[in-house]
Amino acid sequence: MTTEVPASSSTERYRAVQQSEEFQRLRRKLRNFIFPMTVAFFLWYLLYVLLSAYARGFMGAKIVGNINVALVFGLLQFVSTFLIAWYYSRYANRELDPIADEIKARLAREDAESGTGSAE
Repeated sequence: MTTEVPASSSTERYRAVQQSEEFQRLRRKLRNFIFPMTVAFFLWYLLYVLLSAYARGFMGAKIVGNINVALVFGLLQFVSTFLIAWYYSRYANRELDPIADEIKARLAREDAESGTGSAE
């Protein structure tokens, strides 16, 4: 049987976790991935839009049959989205999940020691 932690105690506990060095390390690692990747993807997308608007001749150039540069760039937008998602998944498994698991395990240990329930 588990007992509920009072809201104020729970709030203080999670604030302490949020201010812990390992949580800050987790946030830093997440930001170090997300911000550069977001900027890179946004610039790639912006390039596509700007070329579509101002370099119509280039974007309309036929590559093979009716396939032109614009179509290839458009499809590459999808490919790059999937590649970023795949890369993030690998990064999270390798860099983020171990830290998050440490934090969760520590909270579970503290719960077990204090008899206040589980940290889910």
